[in-house]
Amino acid sequence: MKQFLNYIAPLAFLLPNSMAHAVEQETAILAGGCFWCIEADYETIPGVTDVVSGYTGGSAATAHYKQVSKGSTNHYESVKITYDPSLISYAKILDIFWRSIDATDAGGQFCDRGDSYKTAIFTLNDQQFDLAEHSKENLDASRRLPAPVVTDIQKAGTFYPAEEYHQNYHEQSALILTRYGLISKKKAYKKYRKSCGRDARVIKLWGKDAFVLAGP
Repeated sequence: MKQFLNYIAPLAFLLPNSMAHAVEQETAILAGGCFWCIEADYETIPGVTDVVSGYTGGSAATAHYKQVSKGSTNHYESVKITYDPSLISYAKILDIFWRSIDATDAGGQFCDRGDSYKTAIFTLNDQQFDLAEHSKENLDASRRLPAPVVTDIQKAGTFYPAEEYHQNYHEQSALILTRYGLISKKKAYKKYRKSCGRDARVIKLWGKDAFVLAGP
């Protein structure tokens, strides 16, 4: 074994960077209304390797969907995004975020009202905090939106992953009973997203620069 290792060690420099050492992944935590939608949006982005729906930002030591939706925890519906910084920057993550939400809405997002649906950026270090503040200030200064940006920027606390039922909701084929009848979760998600007015509002705010998912 020792002889074998001595033989291959000089060859390490010949390996592609991706094989010689793994790129360290980084994390962003964002709240943009319904976490099903934010998760679906970011999973399409090159360089994003994982998106988890969950809850954060509140004072409660635990978080469950019923608790959070009732407003008793002060947690936000949010997502934890894992990404490869060699392929996408934190600044680009934020740029996509602004163009996929209504940053002027202080009462929730689209048809979903209440504190748990408000927008926020949860930063994991000083660099992220500075970039988030700068990004928000630039957006406000641009007067691109019809009203001031009300999205909060906070230092990240504990992130609580949501129940398995909510993860990758937009891709699930399991059947559920809805007002539209018995349909798959992914069909229910599409109907919810359209009826909630998310994409229509984002397009109204951003026009051709809006970040919305294509498809029926």
